[in-house]
Amino acid sequence: MTSPLFPWQEGSWQQLQQLRERLPHAILFHGAQGIGKTVFAEHFAQSLLCQTPLAGGHPCGKCDACGWFTQYSHPDYRRVRPEVLDEDDGADGEEAEAGEGKKSKATKAPSKEIKIDQIRALADFMNVSTHRQGLRVVVLYPAETLNTAAANALLKTLEEPPPSTMFLLVSNSIERLLPTILSRCRKFGMPMPSPDEALVWLQQQGVKDADLWLAEQGGAPLAAHEMAQSDAHDIMDEFLRALARPGTEGALKTAERLQKAPVADLVAWLQRWLYDVFSLKLSGRIRYYPRYRKEIAALAEQVDMSNLLRGLKSVKERRAIADHPLSAKLFIEDMLLDYAALFPS
Repeated sequence: MTSPLFPWQEGSWQQLQQLRERLPHAILFHGAQGIGKTVFAEHFAQSLLCQTPLAGGHPCGKCDACGWFTQYSHPDYRRVRPEVLDEDDGADGEEAEAGEGKKSKATKAPSKEIKIDQIRALADFMNVSTHRQGLRVVVLYPAETLNTAAANALLKTLEEPPPSTMFLLVSNSIERLLPTILSRCRKFGMPMPSPDEALVWLQQQGVKDADLWLAEQGGAPLAAHEMAQSDAHDIMDEFLRALARPGTEGALKTAERLQKAPVADLVAWLQRWLYDVFSLKLSGRIRYYPRYRKEIAALAEQVDMSNLLRGLKSVKERRAIADHPLSAKLFIEDMLLDYAALFPS
């Protein structure tokens, strides 16, 4: 069986096998978004449930357990994630699996949070004897989308873990998790692939201008691949062109045109843009947007360092609330007006 792991994950997989002799009750896989952490965690979950694992710890892909797992019907496996990911698999740039439990059309938008009902629903699952007296496995991602009530409910379970139960959590932002949850998980960091590894993989997928896509996504190959295939790049280019010409009138027009764009994406793009301005001003280097070097260089000459640091702090604070703006248009307007104020000239 060919491993579904990405080439840059083989070292992490070998490291993970060292935990098999004394498995903790919870492992938290963490790292940058778009590097394949969820694929990695689900591959490990399948290997834990596999009846005849291969050398190196990989699942065989042929036994009954592997068949049930790939169909999301294994009696000892549960996957917990926000409703929005059931509606749109791959929304976090990580997934490579088929949809599960598709929702019928409803008036209410699917939740972007993991809710307490989803954690409570695990109680019945964990109170039933496991199939063939083996392990039961729960994969939960992204862990930072747990709302407060759900996080507290999960914490109680992690404090008194049921027997023969393994929790595999995946997070893009462990700083957003409760410290008490962090303390009850074995943390397993997932490194970024090297630029060469990521470029080779993107080129194998047929992505043109792979180096530019990779730079714009901070070196995360799955995120770069997703962006290269989506229509979002046109939106991003329009947004970046607006950032290159900061001003009040431009801020209002851009907010009007892009009010239906994902606000969290706009905030992330602005954060990377400001980081490039900061990096160019200090070191002469650009990480994310080399295509806009001329425009970024002009802004770096204009901006005062204290204003720039204030802008970086402000956009970081906006990221925490970007998924739930009361009004997308007003949120974008306010963000771009604050940005324009950094460049008084």
